[in-house]
Amino acid sequence: MIRQDASALRFARALSPSLLALAAAAGLAGPAMAQSQAPAAPVIQPAPAEVGPPAPAQAAPVQDQRVTINRILVRGNQRIDQTTVLSYLPIQPGDVVDPAVLDVAVRTLTRTQLFADVQLGVQPNGDLVVEIVENPIINQVVFEGNGAVSEDKLREEVTLKPRGIYTRARIQEDVGKIVELYRLSGRISATVTPKIIQLDQNRVDVVFEINEGPETGVRAITFLGNSAYSDSDLREVMVTQQSAWYRLFTTNDNYDPNRLDYDREQLRKFYTNRGYYDFRVLSAISELTPDDSAFGITITVDEGDRYNFGTVEVVTENDRLNPDFLKLLLPIRTGDLYESDKIESAVDALTFAAGSAGYAFVEIEPTYRANPETDTVDVTFNVKEGQRVYVDRINVIGNTRTLDNVIRREMMLTEGDAFNRTLLERSRNNLRALGFFKDVTVEEARGTAPDRSVVNVTVTEQPTGELSVGAGFSSVDSFVVNLGITERNFRGRGQNVVARVEWGSLRQQVDFRFTEPKFLGRDLRAGFDAFHSRYDLSEYSSYDYRSTGGGLRLSYPLNGYTLLSTRYFLKSDEIIVPQGYCSGGGGGGAAALCDQVGSFLNSSAGYTLLVDRRNDPVRPTRGWTGTLRQDFAGIGGDVNYIKSEADVTAYWGITPDWVVTATASVGYIAGWGGDPIRINDRFFKGGNSFRGFETAGIGPRDLTPGTNNDALGGNFYAIGTLEMTVPNGLPEEYGIRTSVFTDVGTLGVLDDRYTTTTGGLPNTNIVDELALRASAGVSIHWRSPMGPIRFDLSQIIGQQDYDKTETFRFSTSTQF
Repeated sequence: MIRQDASALRFARALSPSLLALAAAAGLAGPAMAQSQAPAAPVIQPAPAEVGPPAPAQAAPVQDQRVTINRILVRGNQRIDQTTVLSYLPIQPGDVVDPAVLDVAVRTLTRTQLFADVQLGVQPNGDLVVEIVENPIINQVVFEGNGAVSEDKLREEVTLKPRGIYTRARIQEDVGKIVELYRLSGRISATVTPKIIQLDQNRVDVVFEINEGPETGVRAITFLGNSAYSDSDLREVMVTQQSAWYRLFTTNDNYDPNRLDYDREQLRKFYTNRGYYDFRVLSAISELTPDDSAFGITITVDEGDRYNFGTVEVVTENDRLNPDFLKLLLPIRTGDLYESDKIESAVDALTFAAGSAGYAFVEIEPTYRANPETDTVDVTFNVKEGQRVYVDRINVIGNTRTLDNVIRREMMLTEGDAFNRTLLERSRNNLRALGFFKDVTVEEARGTAPDRSVVNVTVTEQPTGELSVGAGFSSVDSFVVNLGITERNFRGRGQNVVARVEWGSLRQQVDFRFTEPKFLGRDLRAGFDAFHSRYDLSEYSSYDYRSTGGGLRLSYPLNGYTLLSTRYFLKSDEIIVPQGYCSGGGGGGAAALCDQVGSFLNSSAGYTLLVDRRNDPVRPTRGWTGTLRQDFAGIGGDVNYIKSEADVTAYWGITPDWVVTATASVGYIAGWGGDPIRINDRFFKGGNSFRGFETAGIGPRDLTPGTNNDALGGNFYAIGTLEMTVPNGLPEEYGIRTSVFTDVGTLGVLDDRYTTTTGGLPNTNIVDELALRASAGVSIHWRSPMGPIRFDLSQIIGQQDYDKTETFRFSTSTQF
């Protein structure tokens, strides 16, 4: 504790010993005047210090006496230079002082936190004596008794550091921070006792003795006043959970009053999104059990009546914004069930519409009028012309690896632009879509003037490199392992580098890819590929396929949600069949494969058109995305074909945990110039592209007796997938997501020369039925500590006898 004595006592010390004794007898002075008062809780063993004896003062100014200072003498300083002390002292020789001035000087020196005690006295000759006791220097900070919280985390919280200055105020502040840290980790009864060990040379060791106490769990969460929804339903809404033995990896079952405040808001959103406009949380009472081990939480609610939307109006001050047109954009209609989220969606829709019309400075203020007699809520959206605001500057915070320009180039606003919330939200989505950051926050702050705004972009970086290892098993013991290194943010420049090696009984492949997302500083994505692959299809089809080549890619956005990509590839393809396979006939196998044996040069150009209208690039809950791909082979080379593929995926979010995804894909390849489609250019489906079937597990086959029932691929495919993400009852922090799926599709349509004999009759050894296949199952996605893991369990619903199936597949990868 830093002493600040009354002015009269400071001067009494300069008086004769008899007056000093009189002051001590009155309880106003004592030995503490010569040294700092020690902390009450820890026992401080004072280190010996050389403090100069007090000057023999014979007189001092009384309350109404003013004295002219002749000299200033500093005593008691050891580490701090005398000139430093004088620089803080608001008194100089020649100044006239009184007790009030001296009191201000004491307070000024005390506020520097350099001194444990400060006393001033004036001698009869006009000398001002400044007696100080320096605050100690911290030698080390030690934590004892901590187990639940790491020492590194504790050191991040405390302000006392080695070689820093010790003060009682700071140690008391640090005690509070440590206790709060334990409280947030669910240990309400944790106590912290600070101890000070005084060393020589005015140094101290600071020791925090921690008694962590038991984890304070939540024994029960009880609701009163609820009738529309059960207690278990409402507990699912809350983040706070009841303690249970199986919740080993979560802290949500530890009591935290801040989390409970958040839960109150979650309950309000839950009810108001289901029509309960008048819902209120009347109280949330937490009671500690007698053994201090857990809390019982009782939440009292008033559900109120269920409301529908009444009249919905749009009122605008801008004559150029048609309120009738704006009303058509609202996701609300009279008679709909009242949902508070629809209000926010309506505000977003109106803001976006006004921004698209060139009015970025609008404010949408919804007003409500409840009608308890009819249980309806009338809503009026007031569109007001807001103050024109411009972007003063954009601050990028939190990026330790990614370069600033990589983040800024994704922003759709720059300094000096008119502030537009719609563009700001799109900028945030652009940054999230990069995949470089775990979290992206874009906030607006006051600028240098009322019409200026500062945009703070705060990012939390995450690993962008991935060391991936994949493995798969099929019903016929097909096994594949792949090893890949991917860096999506190479050198922090946003460049994408992929090096991959895959080995298995089916495929061996080495490839390298490089992508520059902003080629020539423009919104162009350019890259190149180099690869060599070998497909050993002897187990599924009697040939090996080898391909070596490379290509160039260039893509650019057509608008905010459409991307056009172009490419050119040049590769050498080689088809190899077993020795003797094409000699002396080979039945259907010879007809299907023998005329394709050898090397062929494939020179092709193509494009991909991507449209992305999802509401979220990471976890979409509504919207759709579609892709159209076409490749034209025959720009020189030996192969002529046109290959076309298209797919579309739509998302419907029933709730954040129940999301339905529907995907449809179709593809067709046709030769031109009389050139047939070679087997290596056909479509093969199965495995990850059609769960429940092996790779190349469906489609036309050569069933010639004595052969391997070779898969021949197809010129046409159509596959549909319906998948629904379902809650699995596990906390979100476990990172386990479950979905149920069904896949339906077909593959077939070979060239006539392979399905008929030389006499024009159907080749009964070749089956090309274009029959439907179907499967259903469960997929489990786990963001494990080692990386994402996916399990697929499948059950076949429809198949052909010659199809090859599998019931289980898994893959995993680890990040670095």
